[in-house]
Amino acid sequence: MKCALVGSRFFAASVFEALRREEGIEFTSIVAPAEDDRLAIAARAAGVPLHVLANPKLVPEHAIAEGTDLIIAAHTHARVSDGALARARLGGIGYHPSLLPRHRGIAAVEWTILEGDPIAGGSVYHLADGWDAGAIAAQDWCFVAKGETARELWERALAPMGLALLAKVVQSARRDGAVPSFPQDPRFATKAMMIRRSVVLTEELSPTSTSLVVSIVGPDRHGIVSLLADRAQRYGANWAASRMTRLAGEFAGMVHFEVPREHADALSAALRQLEASGLQVVIARSDGARAPASLRSFELELVGDDRVGIVSSLTRLLAERGVSIESIHTDIVRSGVSGKQTFKIGAHLLVPASLAADDLRRELGTLATRMMLDIALDERPAPN
Repeated sequence: MKCALVGSRFFAASVFEALRREEGIEFTSIVAPAEDDRLAIAARAAGVPLHVLANPKLVPEHAIAEGTDLIIAAHTHARVSDGALARARLGGIGYHPSLLPRHRGIAAVEWTILEGDPIAGGSVYHLADGWDAGAIAAQDWCFVAKGETARELWERALAPMGLALLAKVVQSARRDGAVPSFPQDPRFATKAMMIRRSVVLTEELSPTSTSLVVSIVGPDRHGIVSLLADRAQRYGANWAASRMTRLAGEFAGMVHFEVPREHADALSAALRQLEASGLQVVIARSDGARAPASLRSFELELVGDDRVGIVSSLTRLLAERGVSIESIHTDIVRSGVSGKQTFKIGAHLLVPASLAADDLRRELGTLATRMMLDIALDERPAPN
């Protein structure tokens, strides 16, 4: 079975290494978003042909080698083009960390936690038109532990589940010459719209958007988060950040919405209607401000084994290049199985226009290699 792998970072690299050990599996090409991505590094080390995307949102036809049987997507934000899919005899499959059709979208694990789902799961599905809407090839499920975060759920259960499900489907395709296919039932589809990381405490707002910070308190019951999400989607609002909890039987939450300015009043009115159901709703409104034109906004994510010196090394590198840290959040997570501590950083950076993004990525990549870290740096589009 000749496969092409499209993906990024730790999960894609793990899929690559796991499937390389499977009997009868050969990789014809690896597609990664950047030269310093962990998947790209693994491909070069293994001597597998590598294609680095010029457009991080699209996998072109020529990125997939002739003679490929199956395309596998693992942690990729790039759409596999129809031309690329046509190059693979069996098309393409991807792993999504939810029980599709529930939580279609980029933030499936986060919405599993926000909705209070007692059960989570993973799906291997056919790459097709639509938002994670292709036919299902395989699924599995797990319980969600009390108090578990999205990251903890992913690391404990959903990432290992994805590795196992992908291996199962690839071997089934190799053996049977076809990929299992069971259509999704659209009646049960929900959308897991993007949530900006809540670690971004100071945010740049588009001049065409209004920021609404909404506080909600009231008797806890199922469906409060869905009520908020439905109203946000109705008025084209982005769910930017949130904090929610249950205290003494009461639901208490705070959500930051970014809504098109012309819909801000309507969304505010719709949210205040929730008071009729016994919730207390307070809304603070702001039109935000732009960062100076001489600075560009970037989001940085860092993950690695906890050790002394990560923060000092990172902040020293950024300071020496004139990069300002507008907001930063650090966290340490201990694995319940191995006891190993994982250190994580999320930061919003303001980078001088004179500093090339590729140069900063290269220097961060050197730091990542030296300290055995995963570092991702993504530029936030400038407002029009």
